[in-house]
Amino acid sequence: MESSARRNLVGTTVDGRYEVQSLLARGGMATVYEALDTRLDRVVALKVMHPHLAEDPGFVSRFEREAKAAARLSHPHVVGVFDQGESDGLVYLAMEYIPGRTLRDVVREFGPLTTEQALVFLDPVLEALVAAHAAGFVHRDIKPENVLISDDGRVKVADFGLARAVSDAGSSATTGMIIGTVAYLSPEQVEHGDADGRSDIYSAGILLYELITGSTPHAGESPLAIAYQHVNTDVPAPSGVKADIPAEADALVVTATRRDPNLRYPTAAAFLADVRRARAMLPAPRPFMDVRDTVVVDRATAAGMTAGNSTSALRSEVSYDRNPTARRRGPWVALVIALVVALAAFGGWWLAAGPGKTIPTPDVLGLTTSQAQSALATAGLTLEVAEEVFSEDAPADVIVSTDPAPGDGVREAGSVMVTISLGPERYLVPDVQGLTPEAATAAINAANLAIGGRVEGFSDDIPAGSVSGTDPKIGESLKPLTPVDLVISKGPKPVVIPDVVGKRAAVSRSTLEAAGLVVTPSSKFSEKVADGRVISVSPPSGTKVDSGSSVAVVISKGPPPVVVPNLVDLPRRKAIAALAAVGLKAKVEAGDFTPLNRVISQSPAAGQETPKGSTVTIRII
Repeated sequence: MESSARRNLVGTTVDGRYEVQSLLARGGMATVYEALDTRLDRVVALKVMHPHLAEDPGFVSRFEREAKAAARLSHPHVVGVFDQGESDGLVYLAMEYIPGRTLRDVVREFGPLTTEQALVFLDPVLEALVAAHAAGFVHRDIKPENVLISDDGRVKVADFGLARAVSDAGSSATTGMIIGTVAYLSPEQVEHGDADGRSDIYSAGILLYELITGSTPHAGESPLAIAYQHVNTDVPAPSGVKADIPAEADALVVTATRRDPNLRYPTAAAFLADVRRARAMLPAPRPFMDVRDTVVVDRATAAGMTAGNSTSALRSEVSYDRNPTARRRGPWVALVIALVVALAAFGGWWLAAGPGKTIPTPDVLGLTTSQAQSALATAGLTLEVAEEVFSEDAPADVIVSTDPAPGDGVREAGSVMVTISLGPERYLVPDVQGLTPEAATAAINAANLAIGGRVEGFSDDIPAGSVSGTDPKIGESLKPLTPVDLVISKGPKPVVIPDVVGKRAAVSRSTLEAAGLVVTPSSKFSEKVADGRVISVSPPSGTKVDSGSSVAVVISKGPPPVVVPNLVDLPRRKAIAALAAVGLKAKVEAGDFTPLNRVISQSPAAGQETPKGSTVTIRII
């Protein structure tokens, strides 16, 4: 038996307060009604959750918490939440009622929008996200159905917090709910269920792609196939679908929909800033024409406001008078005809032989300015520069258009207005090495380029935390609003101290210095390590240190010196034993006849120091 939450509630009163007046919409999670709040005497949109959600205690608890939090979010471009409750098995949300249509309705009615029109709608959506993210909210489900456009032109984003309530409920009842809008899900939502402000930026980028191309970038036979593409395939540039889409739109979409969240716009505010820069560079949006001969215009354009005005996409209706004034027919008809004939004759003379005589405008398109001047002078005409414009197709100083156009009539000895190419519009990546990321971002934006993501890299010259480079590289020439990634220094790359213990001092020094280290040598005696070889290094071998760090190297001086004992007058045997006791060797010099068999002299002399293991010469008599 169908639950009351699924039945049409029109004509009933919910929770003793909301008189349900009409059905507005039915979706996968809820049914929305227009209702009268009898307590405050105002019309509200009453969103009633479907039974499979209302029967889930986990969802109800999460829903109540998220609704209370969303009620504190107050912004001109966010649908206000007035109340939430649970009554007779119904879980509901009372929200601000927005009479009008959704952005989905606009796309269905008008098809793909121009970039200028699409940015008019995206601007307030991003304003709403800026405010929501600042308040700690992530929407998680940005799509055309959740963007409402009131009859008086206000743009508002609906359902903040509801997606989180559904996704976090943890019940089998909610399984598959968010997958219904998989076309807008970020890769991290698909892979891990994680979402932050950058996930909303991704969805907003998909939204812009759909508005200007008429379709979402990824398609498939199943939601799983589409989700796979979000994770494994980059969103293509919209101009690949429609060649007339400008580069500014490509840059906005590509930057917002990077698969790596760290490479997207870092905040909705940064995305919004680039949208407004693009709007300032593009022509004013064309009006929409509907079947009733009404005109839908951007109020910011109609009022002469700047592209940064937060109130946009307002609807104005302009009617046309189709009742022509009746003309009286009278006796003056013959006189009028005669006058027309006379004027025609005069006009023929004026154009054929008189001052109005014209000649065809020479075709100077594609010529340089000097070449065009010569060609026009040959025809008795002069060249006047109307304007200079950037062109992706024509080199600098080449004529791209003329007024009159080639072949059209121009008065003899008259002037031809020409438009000269400035060549492709390009901007150099500024030198931002050593700047803070914030200062580098400002410099790149000021150079008419867009800020991309951030990556880290080691640098021997730039302190950690500062910008060490860019991608594309500093000085490279780029199209306007091309994203530029910042490379943030992690400081010098760590060096592993090589193992030089036991090696000769000279070899050890060259090895350590080649690794970018500074050698601080010292020496000491060692009975185990040969003279001139390394005893130890500090920090020890294998330790990671910064490039340029100092390494203490201890070099052996060989065994410590020994004091030569007094051997004179000692018997030969005792003298040899005395030398052996202190680590010295004996060299005995004796004649054929040594009646005393004692030491008469020694070298070195007693009391001198000599390296251990040295030889002492003794003479025996």
